[in-house]
Amino acid sequence: MQTSRLLLCSSSASSSNQLLLFGSAVTLTLPSCLRFPSLSLTITNSTSSSIRFNSIRSTSSQMASKDSQDPRIARISSSIRIIPDFPKPGIMFQDITTLLLDTKAFKDTIDLFVERYRDQNISVVAGVEARGFIFGPPIALAIGAKFVPMRKPKKLPGEVISEEYSLEYGTDKIEMHVGAVQTGERALVIDDLIATGGTLCAAIKLLERVGVTVVECACVIELPELKGRAKLGGKPLFVLVEGEGA
Repeated sequence: MQTSRLLLCSSSASSSNQLLLFGSAVTLTLPSCLRFPSLSLTITNSTSSSIRFNSIRSTSSQMASKDSQDPRIARISSSIRIIPDFPKPGIMFQDITTLLLDTKAFKDTIDLFVERYRDQNISVVAGVEARGFIFGPPIALAIGAKFVPMRKPKKLPGEVISEEYSLEYGTDKIEMHVGAVQTGERALVIDDLIATGGTLCAAIKLLERVGVTVVECACVIELPELKGRAKLGGKPLFVLVEGEGA
């Protein structure tokens, strides 16, 4: 296949530019205000008459729009470590301990929740054991609510009420101190992650049994393929990032 070179050059000292086309020189007279950078093209003599531009790259950067995703979300997501096959084969464990080591990402996490719930007249932040205990207290302090721990059986020393929920194999319970909440209070239920939704569902039922209104559930991570959201009985769920489950 025969190819020919086409070369456009510009000289700041002259108002004319030389065009070499298929080996023949043609002089083009252009206004002195026009200057072109050197540009090399290869013209292929074929039926398609294709033209290939050699090594032309854009150096311009793109500005993020005002409607783009909050950059704090990306920082939070990138700080969460994924550990395959823990605690058993096939599980992709979402490890938030690396998020807690990143002071900026940890602060971003708390700030996003506080911004959402500050003006929702919430009087109770109920944290599900155990990692709900990490995120719940700073949120409660910031929005002026009390923190109520929702614990595993036989962990609370006083009189308790409990709610049972199903696991993959068998059942478990969460418990809350009697008198920790009052009828008519408005609660936020928080945990680090929602997978199958059993624990959050039990927390909702436990609070509603004593006349508390559950405003919303909140988690840092959701594993949407496990469909835990569907078990919440239509209760609103707010999450920051989506993860990969088993």
